Amino acid sequence: MTTERSIQRPELLAPAGNWDCVRAAVVAGADAVYFGLPVLNARMRADNFTLEDLPSIVEFLHEHEVRAHVTLNTLVFTEELAEAASMLRRLEEARVDAVIIQDLGFASLARDIAPSVELHASTQMTITSPEGVRFARSLGVDRVVLARELSLREIDKLTGDDMLPLEVFVHGALCVAYSGQCLTSESLGQRSANRGECAQACRMPYDLIIDGEVRDLGDRKYLLSPQDLAAVDEVGELIDRGVVCFKIEGRLKAPEYVAAVTRVYRKAIDAALEARAGASEDSGAIDDVDRYELEMTFSRGLFTGWVHGVDHQKLVHARFGKKRGPFVGRVARIEKDAIELDRAADCPLAPGDGVVFDTGEDTNREQGGRIYELSGRRLGFERGRIDFSRVSPGDRVWKTSDPKLERRLRKWIEGGLPTKREPIDLVVSGVASGALAVECRRESGTIRVESEVALEVAERRPLSSDVLESKLGRLGGTRFELGALENRVEGEVILPVSELNRLRRRLVAELESRRASEATAAVEDVDTRPLRDPVEVLTARLDALRARRSEDTGASTVGEAKLVVLVRTEEQLRAAITSGVSDLILDYEDPRRYRDSVREVRAAGDATVFVATPRIQKAGEHGLFRPVELSEPDGVLVRNLGGSHYFRERGWRRLGDFSLNVANPLSADVLLGEGFERITLSYDLDAQQVLTLFEIAPPGWFELTIHQHMPMFHMEHCVFAAFLSSGKDHTDCGRPCDVHKIHVRDRVGVDHPVAADVGCRNTVFNAQAQSGASYFGAFRRAGLGAFRVELLDEDGDTTREVIESYRELLAGSIEPAQLLARLRVHEQLGVTGGTLNVR
Repeated sequence: MTTERSIQRPELLAPAGNWDCVRAAVVAGADAVYFGLPVLNARMRADNFTLEDLPSIVEFLHEHEVRAHVTLNTLVFTEELAEAASMLRRLEEARVDAVIIQDLGFASLARDIAPSVELHASTQMTITSPEGVRFARSLGVDRVVLARELSLREIDKLTGDDMLPLEVFVHGALCVAYSGQCLTSESLGQRSANRGECAQACRMPYDLIIDGEVRDLGDRKYLLSPQDLAAVDEVGELIDRGVVCFKIEGRLKAPEYVAAVTRVYRKAIDAALEARAGASEDSGAIDDVDRYELEMTFSRGLFTGWVHGVDHQKLVHARFGKKRGPFVGRVARIEKDAIELDRAADCPLAPGDGVVFDTGEDTNREQGGRIYELSGRRLGFERGRIDFSRVSPGDRVWKTSDPKLERRLRKWIEGGLPTKREPIDLVVSGVASGALAVECRRESGTIRVESEVALEVAERRPLSSDVLESKLGRLGGTRFELGALENRVEGEVILPVSELNRLRRRLVAELESRRASEATAAVEDVDTRPLRDPVEVLTARLDALRARRSEDTGASTVGEAKLVVLVRTEEQLRAAITSGVSDLILDYEDPRRYRDSVREVRAAGDATVFVATPRIQKAGEHGLFRPVELSEPDGVLVRNLGGSHYFRERGWRRLGDFSLNVANPLSADVLLGEGFERITLSYDLDAQQVLTLFEIAPPGWFELTIHQHMPMFHMEHCVFAAFLSSGKDHTDCGRPCDVHKIHVRDRVGVDHPVAADVGCRNTVFNAQAQSGASYFGAFRRAGLGAFRVELLDEDGDTTREVIESYRELLAGSIEPAQLLARLRVHEQLGVTGGTLNVR
């Protein structure tokens, strides 16, 4: 790639779930380490660190000149804001370098409470476009962690004077759904991924249902489980695009993984920088040993993900959803307690290595064990260890454990931490009968030490530059190393070696003292700034919102409840029109159909009609917004931060959808400040948390989805293209989504529908509709006036039944229990209390 951008050294950011991983990252050459605390981080299953650990972790990292990044990258509920604010101050006090945040309101709070801590927008913010980056910039964000679904070409469009520094994931597990947009754990098990409690439903087996019939895919059962990301060969291209930070996923991984992966990417980055500086050829520094370590320490198969664009045939191989390691070969012949491979293994094998037999069955029941003896292609196992009746010729064999590599990595981690030594330049001067002076010039001033013994005329072996460099340069065990030495000594003089050694030790002591003073001054400079108490800052913000709530007429006077109906088909739209719905939202897979439907609404009466944007909009995809504009609706239901910025600049009326993840009054305030009329409450909130939010923010700001099929996975991965075509992307897949309806059947036999949108992105919807009808009365008493019913694939008659049921609920002419019973009978939907259940 040809570029005029200046090349800068990017930061290598490694994960750490515990102290051993912190040490491994530092040993392996990380420039920064990110880690979580007990709450508000997206990996709650990691060991994580306590607030008491925080100062010592930061001190340890800074001692080795490694930056400390803390993840507070989940949504923050209203009742948690005080604790979250206090945590921000603790980060400031501990001198944390950066905090990674998802929640919009929490991000705005961070600017006020922890001004010296860099603010990084988490990948959970789902930033995919220049407009999204500009939105983050308006929040005071210093760096954006991009969505993992972006290609090199798309990343290239996110640079410019009005953009922010970019951080990208380069290695590790890929979520099949866009981060911040996965509601599967929430929908199926009330364990929110936006709260760090992902249940990894994407790693489970599913059956594919095509037009009502089960499609036999052989051993391909893991339809939603991507291979792991490995962009090590793309490091140079990412540097060329100005990416400032390369991030490794893995706070749930072992120290050996952290060490191996960080080491390989350190090597790749350094080699790419040398090549761009002209010091070497850009021929690729990563060898087979490096690739083996990447694959062996953890992989579900390694692939470049979306770095080179969409490839539906490679992203998800669908054969397993758990760790494998390198491919060994296939079973050629089965003996008693042994197998013979079809060929010599490409990866190294030794007795003690672990392997697994990939038979195509549920991976929770698969066979595997350690090699007991090895002879050529024959692998022998401990007697009776493996049930070979369940293994067949042709089954794949994978290497899952390499004890020798694990021991080597552990020994390396434990063998001593690297010391990044500071070079010092010295000027040495003196004359016979005088003192020998050594000066070290620093930005903060010159340090000068002199010998206590006078120089004497040398009869032999005078103080040459070589002698001075040899004696004064013995700085091993210190944080310094000798840089340049300028010898200004006059004449041939000599000084005892013991005095040279003492002079060197005095110099080091002075340097350490000066360094400590500089560090103390820096801390004092931070500490003496006029920082307000975090609780005071938060209280002032919330009190201002409460004041606005009391002034809001929608909150003080509970008017007639409004029923908003979202339709996804023309048949549903006509049923809604004939039912007299006055507030409509169109959410079609193809927005080119909006224009005719908006005209149909206009012709039928004076109903207000909004149309929905796609859930994702990438750089260069303004065309996805064009049909929205051409349909000339009353306004737009905005589903991403880029869409917010785009339609605000054009003066459109806007409603914010659930995907903007508003879970507290501060986040709502941010978006209302952007000109939104109403915000749909996050689906992560339960009923009590909704009511708690209403105690502070005006309920008139919000809309609540009271009936819906939860949109669980929203993903770049297209199930249609991957399993109903041989196409790589929309250009050659043949568009099976136009002619087939598909579902994915989970392990309990429920068939969840899959829909493709105009951007060829898929959404898996929960087959069961859920209702919040039981909480309607409490929400009305709190002042909420807008309630949304979302339809999915209902026909016209069912649509009218659903609308009428909720209209009666809003009018008070039907009890919630009656509504639920009626819908269960007529729609045959498994209506549940859903995520609004009080936990």
